Amino acid sequence: MSGLARGRGIPAWIAGIALSCLLGCTSGTSPGADGIGAGPQACAGFCQDTAAAALSVPAVEDVIRRAIAEARARSAPATIAVVDRVGNVLAVYRMTGARRFTTVRSPAGIAVSGGLEGVDLVPSAAAAIAKAVTAAYLSSEGNAFSTRTASQIVQEAFNPGEANQTGGPLFGVQFSQLPCSDLMARFGAGEVGPHRSPLGLAADPGGLPLYLNGTPVGGVGVIADGLYSYDATISDADRDIDELIAVAASFGLGAPRDRRADRITVDGKTLRFADVDFADLASNPNNAGSLSLAAEGELLAVPGYSAATVLAGTVFGQPASGIRRATEPALAAEDAFVLVDAAGVNRFPVRASSAPSGLSQAEVQGLMVEALRVAGRARAQIRRPLGTVARVSVSIIDLDGSVLALARGRDAPVFGIDVSLQKARTALLFSKAGTGAAIGALPPAGYIKPDLIAGDTDTLPVVTSFPSLELEQSAPFRYVQSLRSLSGRPTMLDDGAVAIANRSVGNLARPFYPDGIRGNPPGPLSLSFDAPRRWSPFSVGLQLDLGYNAIAQHVVFLLDAFGVADVGRSCVGVGPVSGAVPFAAPAAASEAANGIQIFPGSVPIYRGSTLIGAIGVSGDGIEQDDMVAYLGLENAATAAGSGFGNAPPAIRIDQLDIGGLQPRYIQCPQAPFIDSTEQNVCARP
Repeated sequence: MSGLARGRGIPAWIAGIALSCLLGCTSGTSPGADGIGAGPQACAGFCQDTAAAALSVPAVEDVIRRAIAEARARSAPATIAVVDRVGNVLAVYRMTGARRFTTVRSPAGIAVSGGLEGVDLVPSAAAAIAKAVTAAYLSSEGNAFSTRTASQIVQEAFNPGEANQTGGPLFGVQFSQLPCSDLMARFGAGEVGPHRSPLGLAADPGGLPLYLNGTPVGGVGVIADGLYSYDATISDADRDIDELIAVAASFGLGAPRDRRADRITVDGKTLRFADVDFADLASNPNNAGSLSLAAEGELLAVPGYSAATVLAGTVFGQPASGIRRATEPALAAEDAFVLVDAAGVNRFPVRASSAPSGLSQAEVQGLMVEALRVAGRARAQIRRPLGTVARVSVSIIDLDGSVLALARGRDAPVFGIDVSLQKARTALLFSKAGTGAAIGALPPAGYIKPDLIAGDTDTLPVVTSFPSLELEQSAPFRYVQSLRSLSGRPTMLDDGAVAIANRSVGNLARPFYPDGIRGNPPGPLSLSFDAPRRWSPFSVGLQLDLGYNAIAQHVVFLLDAFGVADVGRSCVGVGPVSGAVPFAAPAAASEAANGIQIFPGSVPIYRGSTLIGAIGVSGDGIEQDDMVAYLGLENAATAAGSGFGNAPPAIRIDQLDIGGLQPRYIQCPQAPFIDSTEQNVCARP
């Protein structure tokens, strides 16, 4: 990051358009000098129902042309990706001279070893797609988030760099939407969205959402500087080349200003959207229409993601998008939406558990309804206008991690679908008997060596044997051992005697224990922040180590040079790079098949003192997520009167001393409801 202050001069082309608008434009109804997308600018979740908003082929081509014009003006050849709201890759374009590969690395001056740090085999196309997907998935009609927003909320402190502050509110979300997920759809084979991302969610500035008629229709991602990184210093304003090009690309489809992250606060802190704006551009986006795509570079075919062509986006909320309004009466009454296949059939209809004493179909349905009702009364944290109800995704799972029901509220951000399932499975995994032994049986994470590509040659290294790619191995079981040592419980995670919620896992998975206290050692599930530094958003500990080999396999597959197959539909159990047959296929591991998550929003479900499943929630604020999961379960249990519910207080992890501290189990917001003044709503009677 340059750290240079943003210039305040207004280019003549901006001033001219501004004057024209003063004479004849209607604010908020058409693209103007501010680059905002056409249509109403005050949508609150219902615009998708009133207009068939989607990116057309000419619109996608124009996004690319505007990016090319800015990249040319700055002599910075770029790779550009455009996706729709459910992650369909509509085009990937590489300008002549753009880098083929990108390096994953913390910003200059931050030396970190291990994890994904220093891996420079990542195709730039994959980085651009991940940025575009991130911006699309984090945004809704109530909030417009960018990859710069993501950077701010996934680091060791909120805000990054501030001493003695707890970790970012979405700490760990970068490892969601993974290419190995058993939930996220794949391209081809008739699968519809929401689709996976090649690198999970991105924190590198240069990914922006695209809006039309007041509703998000996708995202654009740009990589020109050859680095897939994050912004560790948010006290200045950067002139990031990727972000400048992305801003130009989004002109005419820009997010409504009242919905942008910089109009939203969390814990009294304003979020970031972009450090540059349309007035900072070196090109005039209105003049980009004459550019020839064929003359400036080429459309790319990306294995597993796109052909070398331009596609139109799907209309969100319609069956072709993979998400539609629920038709089941109980869910339809709550204005719920469900995931569907290409034929429009619900992929996860409400069903009964197959386990003894598990949830009945009626209990699952009652739990889903009560969770959605709690969300429908809750005050959203990250949504405009103020006073809007929370929009969340809810996953309910069986004792084996399989889905019993999955639904989302209107306009809930797409990223929360996968995250809600990750959260539910994490609470189940950590509360379940035998987890320690299962983790102990997993293969080690085989970290790929950093800096394999010499200098800026942009040429793949000659690899005669796959072990030459491997730096070191990290056994996931070491984190189990650390937790057992710190807790003084040698059977922790094997005896099934402790109920652990996702907030609890997060407490244990931060680079300081307790969270935010600089100078303290890392939590037992994390890596060290202090020298020798091992922690970064690309090297977090157990969460990454469980799925590292699967991510690495997918990256090598994307290179399309070593004959490696694409990763399967499980993020755990994949073997490391090894001999002539790299990345051994995993055994079934449904409890973490789409990875684990380490920020709040899930609780295990019990019948008496017997674990029978879990519920995970993700959407409009982590305290809201906690409340919807915990209180939805409490309300459903009360209504059913059949003996299932939250964990008995005596077995919850907040009753244990772990390293002199009691990890939190649940935390609900103050005055959480729009329609009442209730407080302490998650306190048990």
